[in-house]
Amino acid sequence: MNVGQKSETPEVNKMRMMDAKNLLKKFHELQEERVEAYRLFEEGFQAYIKCAPNYNFPMYRQLVHEITQGFKKISEEIVKIQQDFVELQSMPNVATFIEKIQEDEKQKLELTVKLQLATQNSIDHSDTQSYKEECEDLKQSMKETIEQINEHIEELKYETEDLFSQDT
Repeated sequence: MNVGQKSETPEVNKMRMMDAKNLLKKFHELQEERVEAYRLFEEGFQAYIKCAPNYNFPMYRQLVHEITQGFKKISEEIVKIQQDFVELQSMPNVATFIEKIQEDEKQKLELTVKLQLATQNSIDHSDTQSYKEECEDLKQSMKETIEQINEHIEELKYETEDLFSQDT
C-alpha cells in the first residue's frame, strides 16, 4: 500500500503518517474503552438478574443510560476518526474498515440488549423453552458478530502495517 501521495515531499508524507498512526492509536484505545463498557454492562446485568424476581429496575435503567451514553461518545469519536482518514489522511480503505467495525459493533450492542431481555424472560418463565432457545440463538449470533469484528480489526492491522514499518 502506498500510504503517501506521489506529489508529497518525504517530510509531508512522514508527518501525515504520524498523524495517521495517532488516529489509529486513538481508534484502538476507543475499542478498548468499548470492551470495558461491555464488561461493565454485563456485570451490571448479572447483578440485576440475581435479584429475580425482585428486580431493581431503577438501578438497571440507570446503568443502561450510562452505558448508552458511553457507547454514544465512543461511536462519535470513532466516526470522527473515520472521517479524518478520508478527508485529512486520504486513506479511504482504512476508513472503510473502521466503518465495518462500527456497523458490527452496533449490531453487537443490539444483540446484547436482545440477549439480556431473552435471559430475563427465560428466568421469569423458566417453563417456556422458547426463551431458552432464543438465548442460544442470540449467543450464536453474538459469537459470529464478535468474530466478524475481530476479522475486520485484523484486516485493519494488515491495511495499516505500512504506517508502522517505516521510520518516523
